[in-house]
Amino acid sequence: MTDFQFKTADPCMYDLLKEFAKENRKNPTEAESILWKCIKSRQLGHPFRRQHIIGEFIADFACIPAMLVIELDGGYHQLPEQQVSDEQRQQWLESNGFKVIRFTNEEVIGDIEKVIKTIKRNL
Repeated sequence: MTDFQFKTADPCMYDLLKEFAKENRKNPTEAESILWKCIKSRQLGHPFRRQHIIGEFIADFACIPAMLVIELDGGYHQLPEQQVSDEQRQQWLESNGFKVIRFTNEEVIGDIEKVIKTIKRNL
């Protein structure tokens, strides 16, 4: 493990992000619940965290040892301003060594097997 794996949260924003992450974990979307049931407890051979703070962002799911972030996109991710924000976030994560894969909520709900195969390929 690299030192970065232990320094993923921006200390200036950590307390606020921690509260947002806690709320997000309490109120998952249907797609988040479905995916979490499939990847928690090292079911894919790797540990995943949900609503994990990385820098000034909260990743939907993160596998720190594999430097993999999984993002689930609901309808609001189609809004132009959200697409710009998502692109900036992805660029920052990738510039810090993370690989980012995205799925729509519909993909997770409609074909979880395909989603899991894609995640396995990226691990």
